[in-house]
Amino acid sequence: MCAYILWLLLGLALVVVGSDILVDGSSSIARRLGVSEFVIGLTIVGMGTSAPEMVVSFIGAIEGNADISVGNVVGSNIFNTLLILGVTAMILPIAITPTNRKRDIPFNIAATVLLIALGLLGGTVSRIDGGIFLALFIAYMVFSFLKDDKTVVEEPTGKTRNIFISMLFIVGGIAGLIWGGRLFVDNATKIAEKIGVSDKFIAITILAGGTSLPELATCVVAAIKKKGQLALGNIIGSNIFNILLIIGGSAIITPLSFKGMDYVDLGVLFASSILLFLSIFTGKNSRVGRGDGIALTLLWLLYMIYLILEITVL
Repeated sequence: MCAYILWLLLGLALVVVGSDILVDGSSSIARRLGVSEFVIGLTIVGMGTSAPEMVVSFIGAIEGNADISVGNVVGSNIFNTLLILGVTAMILPIAITPTNRKRDIPFNIAATVLLIALGLLGGTVSRIDGGIFLALFIAYMVFSFLKDDKTVVEEPTGKTRNIFISMLFIVGGIAGLIWGGRLFVDNATKIAEKIGVSDKFIAITILAGGTSLPELATCVVAAIKKKGQLALGNIIGSNIFNILLIIGGSAIITPLSFKGMDYVDLGVLFASSILLFLSIFTGKNSRVGRGDGIALTLLWLLYMIYLILEITVL
């Protein structure tokens, strides 16, 4: 047991250190390239922190066991928007640019609605659907770079390093997040098993939360460093990456089903994307404020309580 605890603490330390240098490296790249921190969060950070989900989903698709991809993406996106954005906003109210309001957040809603519609109408994501998802992903990423919005200028913090050093920071940060996250999840699972916690409870709590641990750590560090746009880019980027690239790529390898998803899961996923949009109008000066963060976090807690009751009582 002591060994498991030590490895768990090492994993947590790697996640914290990895997220810290990832944020520093990403901010430095943004300043060097003259692009917004939102776009860096959307692309480099968002893709990097979602890399574990992509690897697991693609390997599962190749091995003919990709149905879990849909559940993983639904759970991860709910976690991203409700808990990660909620906690981040409680630490630092996040400014929303006009482009966030008119393009990025609506696109996140559109991708979410498209996924839910496939689940409700057909119950599957075909290879053609997967191809459409990938095309939408590429188009959005290219458009985001071409139409970058630097309306929100956040306080510059940290050193502006050369490109090579900054990229080393990013690669090292992502490696620390992935390795640390895996150590944390594996050893937390072993500790829970030793204590006698059920497999289903472990899946709902440790495994579901563990896959999004890199995003959570990165956004919290970004908020502490007053990099709200980078955090928002990470959350939206991860959501879009999960739906369009991971689901799209997995579906091209083998068609996916929505087996195991019910109306509550899809309803909470839809509500999370809508609440992000509505939060723009509830505070002052187009911000996701602390009150919004509390509301998002409470909804996540209610959803977790529902899942726990579903496997223990219902």
